[in-house]
Amino acid sequence: MEKLIITVAPTGAQTTRKHTPYVPLSPKEIADSVYEAYQAGASIAHIHVRDESGNNTLELDTYIETVNRIQDKCDIIINLTTAGGVAMNDEDRLRVCELGSEMATFDAGTMNFGSDVFYNTPTFLERLAVKLKEFQIKPEIEVFDVGMIENTMRIVKKGLIEPPFHFQFVLGIHGGMPATPKNLLYLTECIPPGSTWSAIGASKDQLAINTMSILLGGHVRVGMEDSVYYRRGELAKTNSQFVERIVDLSGTLGREIATPNEAREILGLDLTRNRKLNNVSGVLK
Repeated sequence: MEKLIITVAPTGAQTTRKHTPYVPLSPKEIADSVYEAYQAGASIAHIHVRDESGNNTLELDTYIETVNRIQDKCDIIINLTTAGGVAMNDEDRLRVCELGSEMATFDAGTMNFGSDVFYNTPTFLERLAVKLKEFQIKPEIEVFDVGMIENTMRIVKKGLIEPPFHFQFVLGIHGGMPATPKNLLYLTECIPPGSTWSAIGASKDQLAINTMSILLGGHVRVGMEDSVYYRRGELAKTNSQFVERIVDLSGTLGREIATPNEAREILGLDLTRNRKLNNVSGVLK
């Protein structure tokens, strides 16, 4: 099997200090947490940012500060959320692409999300695909249910997303597919040959889905966006704890861990690219 890519998702849109006092929220806290996870073995950082009150934001200045702090420390792959949360407007979401990160999320359909609705209309998804292509950003195709694969392939047929494709299966969200081994196996069989994939098991299902992903030849995402508990009744104190556990587990199961540049090769990213974000400070003002 190819080396294992570990993505760390340190913050997310839903996790608050009410869930855990350890979730990083400020740009410095997020950057420090990502660097610790990188040192432990993570090669991709999936970044959400918050405002000074701890609320979800797509403010470009906050993205830039956070990413600059990370890149001052390490060369981890930056994967920015273009969602930010379920209530963000389309124009702000599209502007995230103008930062020119190596990767960004492509949430491939509308769905119930807990007690809310996460809107990703066909029109918006086409606009997002155009923006990602314009700024040469690799989409991380987030799939919460099998129909989202078909949504994506319709856009692929229009030439707006090009191979090699990378899918992130998000299982266990209320409103999406349950986090079961059968569902994960089915999703892996539904994507085009030659695609790479990673998987998430939300909350209590994180470790089980991570383990299956390692065994099936996929990749994994961990972090406080997906689960705040290291084990039942025990809060994780750092995101790096989750990464360290995957590194140990992967070693036991016989898979080596990919460095950021090895992950870039696996994902088909440009190793010669300037990875600094575009200087678009003030676009939202």
